[in-house]
Amino acid sequence: MMTQTLPKVTTFDEFVEFLPENSDVRYELRNGNIVEMAQPVGDHEEIKSFLGVEIPFEIKRLGLPYGIPNQVIVRPEGKDSGYFPDILVVNRANLPNEPRWKKESVLSQGASIPLAIKIVSTNWRDDYHLKFADYEEMGIAEYWIIDYAALGGRNFIGNPKQPTISVCNLVDGEYQISKFQNSDRLISQIFPELNLTANQVFRSGLPN
Repeated sequence: MMTQTLPKVTTFDEFVEFLPENSDVRYELRNGNIVEMAQPVGDHEEIKSFLGVEIPFEIKRLGLPYGIPNQVIVRPEGKDSGYFPDILVVNRANLPNEPRWKKESVLSQGASIPLAIKIVSTNWRDDYHLKFADYEEMGIAEYWIIDYAALGGRNFIGNPKQPTISVCNLVDGEYQISKFQNSDRLISQIFPELNLTANQVFRSGLPN
């Protein structure tokens, strides 16, 4: 997935006003730059669809006060950045504490976001560096980086490169990273009983 940057420094408030309603084009704001997101490829959407079934099932099974809304802007507090994770698990109990939630669907508190998931695109540095740092600073408890096409740097996914899921858990204010490949079973602090392997995610639940 290639991205196109529109050349103008933009504040977060300007970005919210800019976002077109009912548009097929998706945008993010990254350090004051509006970035147009390309249409996702089929594999990306299959993984998103698969997890969009598995995770809500686990939420319902455990009776958790969580939801998975579709169009939430994640804003690192005080920054001119706004992100749209591929999957965002929201703690509904904390939403009354979010001042911009009701009118703008903006979340800026880590307590509102137990889990953010990013399926890696060609612009992988933003996923592994920029968003990693911002989500860590926000205090988001868990961040998954799903690199199904092995696009990331070798220091992230090994040498030779392999499809990898990096699960980042917040411990004492810093992310601790666990990496899962092949038939490794994912270990999630948010969903400890989730029974999925890396390959199941990469193949969207289909058999070998």
